[in-house]
Amino acid sequence: MFDSLRELWLRGIAFNPAAPSDVLVGLLDRAAGETGRLMCEGRDLPHAVIDAALRHPAEVIRRALARNQYVDPARLAPLATDPSGLVRASLASGPRHYPRWVRPLPDDILVTLLTALDGGEDGKVTENEIIGELESSRQIPLSFFRRMADHEHPELRIRATWRWESLTPAQRAGLLVDPDPAVRAAAQDRNWVLDPERVEAELPSMRPSSRPFVLGRCALSPALVEQCFADDTVHPLAWNPHTPADAVARLARHPEAKVRKMVATRPDLGPDLAAELRMDPDEDVRTRARLHSFSRTWTEYEMIHRITDHGPDCTCPITEPLAESNTEPDVGPSPDWFAACAVSEEPILRRIAASWPGLSAELVKTLAQDDDEDVRIRLACHHPLAPPHLLLDVFVTRPAHRPHLLTLPAFPPKGRAHLIGHPDPEVRALAAADPALPDPPVDDLNDAVRRAAATNPSLAPDALEALLTDPRTAEGAAANPTLPVPRLHALLESCLNGAATPPGTVRS
Repeated sequence: MFDSLRELWLRGIAFNPAAPSDVLVGLLDRAAGETGRLMCEGRDLPHAVIDAALRHPAEVIRRALARNQYVDPARLAPLATDPSGLVRASLASGPRHYPRWVRPLPDDILVTLLTALDGGEDGKVTENEIIGELESSRQIPLSFFRRMADHEHPELRIRATWRWESLTPAQRAGLLVDPDPAVRAAAQDRNWVLDPERVEAELPSMRPSSRPFVLGRCALSPALVEQCFADDTVHPLAWNPHTPADAVARLARHPEAKVRKMVATRPDLGPDLAAELRMDPDEDVRTRARLHSFSRTWTEYEMIHRITDHGPDCTCPITEPLAESNTEPDVGPSPDWFAACAVSEEPILRRIAASWPGLSAELVKTLAQDDDEDVRIRLACHHPLAPPHLLLDVFVTRPAHRPHLLTLPAFPPKGRAHLIGHPDPEVRALAAADPALPDPPVDDLNDAVRRAAATNPSLAPDALEALLTDPRTAEGAAANPTLPVPRLHALLESCLNGAATPPGTVRS
């Protein structure tokens, strides 16, 4: 019996929200097996446990901590200079399962990883491989590149060129005449995207997969624009900020509705063409054209199209919030723009407002009652002030958002008991842990529901002891926050030393 319970007890203790630091530190012992790694990666941790994991001699423990999505990333700074390159690479890679809310690494960690001269003492990875992991992790916020454009370290000024078009004109100009030849070379190499003649010359040698990016983002020569019309490859031109006015007019009358739709909210679209598209035979085009007055800058244009092409189950990453800027190009639309979107009659604009975490509490309250379900869903997933009842409603009705919603601080820890009869076992499991539930369903047919019910703090001590000896509920019972601390110590001791502790041996 003990062997079948040991792993269950260890996992339960590891995720017991009331387990004291000394118990959790005990799970870092080699005798706990995989449990220490799972704990270091999978939950928020007290400071003492973080400190112990940072100093732990086992690389696997430090690597797990490096991928923790719950711990304040500033606490992970020592891992950026860890002797093991694999630990550094894990930090650069970010959380294993890519949480939807992408939390950027602090500047000091990014600077350390990007300027490292080696990949660690173990020689298992190179510094460039670690940087490659960092690039693909989404943990570098766009604002970091702007801050690095005038950094004293030349390597960081080179990194700033990675997001060339997002830099201000003054920053780009400064990098092109940088005193460091390597920085100048990097800037000149990146500047090709704004040089129509270089774009035209280099396009034929590029991979076919790169063509849409070039035609959709780079400055294009008149000859290349004409070639696109001749080849009927004009779709990327519809959203390219550099597309000349005469080509925009032709695109506004293109036979394909999806081309006209992308043109309809361009900030450089003239009033006559905008009026024409508001009368377009295609409903989607007319809808987009009605939004034209809200698309005065390219960042506003991109915000509109970022939202409108995604449905209610969209789980795209939520990255660094857009912020107001007085420079060109803009960092993002202004707070007043989002506020105007929030009170618009157009559902698309209200969805945009609901996606901005800086929206005022008053407007959040209004949007939480919006008739449009997409507005409510976006508010629940994006805004820290979204009411708990809304988060719960979206959890029940939209399974795609459940993993994300459960990570939000505002998700309600109780008030879920009314869902105990729900046919969906995932919803039933959520209800089973509600302290207000008088009779937690520890005999439910579903494993997850039984496990959740065993964590319910309303369970009597004797009932909890019985659940600890049942393999179907042992893990949940060991995670129950009302389990006395002496009992947690006794369970841990028995697991690490291989001797079962009979139920009820230790009481408080």
